[in-house]
Amino acid sequence: MSSTASLSAEYLAITEGCGLLDRSDRGKLALSGAEAKSFLQGQVTNDVEALAAGQGCYAAFLTPKGKMLGDLRVLDAGDDLLLDTERTALQALFNMIRLFSVGYDAQLHKRTLERGLLSLIGPTADAVLGESAPRRVEHSHQPVELATVKARAIRTDVGIDLLCDAADTEALAEALAELGAASVSEPAAEILRIEHGRPRYGVDLDETVIPQEAGLNERAVSFTKGCYVGQETVARLYYRGKPNRHLRGLRSDDPMTAGEELHVAGRLVGRLTSAVTSPRLGHIGLALVRREAPPGSGLAVGDGQPAEVVELPFAAG
Repeated sequence: MSSTASLSAEYLAITEGCGLLDRSDRGKLALSGAEAKSFLQGQVTNDVEALAAGQGCYAAFLTPKGKMLGDLRVLDAGDDLLLDTERTALQALFNMIRLFSVGYDAQLHKRTLERGLLSLIGPTADAVLGESAPRRVEHSHQPVELATVKARAIRTDVGIDLLCDAADTEALAEALAELGAASVSEPAAEILRIEHGRPRYGVDLDETVIPQEAGLNERAVSFTKGCYVGQETVARLYYRGKPNRHLRGLRSDDPMTAGEELHVAGRLVGRLTSAVTSPRLGHIGLALVRREAPPGSGLAVGDGQPAEVVELPFAAG
């Protein structure tokens, strides 16, 4: 099967069935101790202290000026807070916790190599897990056991993640395949991510980005919790300002390449950060674009390739 045909088959699996992707390379940490929540509450953008066991949230951790050092998923597992992040942000997250947790009853534990992470992606993910599927609220999670393998099932926006001991990852993947999950590649999952308009740290986001610019306020920021690092900038922009740029979708009649500059009337307005060819939507991409190029307008990609700026997510409607 050609690479294009293979990718199309994988895309079909994650849009009409259930794909299985090994994401064990994500950075994974755990925090334990009586003050783990109160410590993390002052370091990240979302309301960690509001979580109950079995709940979770998405958050960012920032510089004092409100720029993103990384993003993470926080899961309240009762005795521990389980954290996972893009591998590119792991060291910054580790350093932040080690530096600022001094004086708190909060112990940091490395889990990247000790834990495996498998993603079920697609509308039939619940059917694969059956009664083991967690509640249909993003970041809800619960312990499960499949084919004698103990894991934690975590609800995502596109399916269910399974966190297990690293030594059990292969056995768990085999059990999931027997239940109907089809192995897929990262490029196929990236198509779905871009269709859904979800930016990825280290790809679409970096240390120059404020959460509101990336459209993350609703998902990642609490405006009712107490103080946290970078709050002043985030709150001021939310209540009084307008971002100079926004995360947008781009659509073109021809393939685009990540990294290409974006221009309007010869003026640089952004850079393409993600670009794929979707079997359903054609040539699409993500970019942080200055507000001079609002949705519905046109711009030039690279040497002049025309593209349209669109609202996210692409998959809406």
